[in-house]
Amino acid sequence: MRRRTPVPPSPLPQRSGIDPVRLRMPADGGFPTVGAFLAAHYAGGAGAAAVADLLATGQVVAADGRPRYAGDRYEPGGWLWFHRELPPEPPVPFPIRVVYRDEHLLVVDKPHFLATTPRGGHITQTALARLRHDLDLPTLSPAHRLDRLTAGLVMFSIRPEDRGAYQLLFQARRVHKTYRAVAAYDPSLSLPRTVRSHIEKTRGVIAATEVPDAEPNAETLVELLDRTATLGHYRLTPRTGRTHQLRVHMNALGLPLLGDPVYPTLT
Repeated sequence: MRRRTPVPPSPLPQRSGIDPVRLRMPADGGFPTVGAFLAAHYAGGAGAAAVADLLATGQVVAADGRPRYAGDRYEPGGWLWFHRELPPEPPVPFPIRVVYRDEHLLVVDKPHFLATTPRGGHITQTALARLRHDLDLPTLSPAHRLDRLTAGLVMFSIRPEDRGAYQLLFQARRVHKTYRAVAAYDPSLSLPRTVRSHIEKTRGVIAATEVPDAEPNAETLVELLDRTATLGHYRLTPRTGRTHQLRVHMNALGLPLLGDPVYPTLT
């Protein structure tokens, strides 16, 4: 079995809780210079002008921490690091409350509208980036995730050597989660009930979909805790962890979550 090439530690610190970009120059790359390599492998996303500026201002560094410039010789098997320019993001004006912390674990109460991890247009305004920066925990890593619009407890591992063990607990379904939700009340609907379906989420498409007649890959227990004439207070217990699972299953029952901007109709 082919051994993976060990990755040297980053010579650059995080910026606003975000790691620098790391690129490896392939052993068989055949590029004459560092500039030619970056132009071929990174300029398509960042833009040629941005790459040229990074190189000209010494912001691209190698494992020794020294800058590499556009005309420097290509180093087969070598590594490069740099910070990409991050677009401005509207701040999420809610604090992240620390519920529990020891030398291994951090548990926080994530507010609504804050993504758990960087993705798409949400990078620095995420729980992971803010906690890394505010608590000075650069190796912090999530053991699981919550949707951006969902508030609740999220567990992070503090030490890299603990990360796999806690993530395996979630993968093996040895961690049990429950959620509270407010949605419409339907007196004709018999509860509690277990909802099972096959949910698919396409990257780049906001809403997930249920696939009729496909083997179920998502299961949720729905219980009614309290109600008014028009609204119900529900306890939702997912037995799987598909993206948007609770929102999709409640919508399938005709009970879309109060204030949900995606289900049943994107607004």
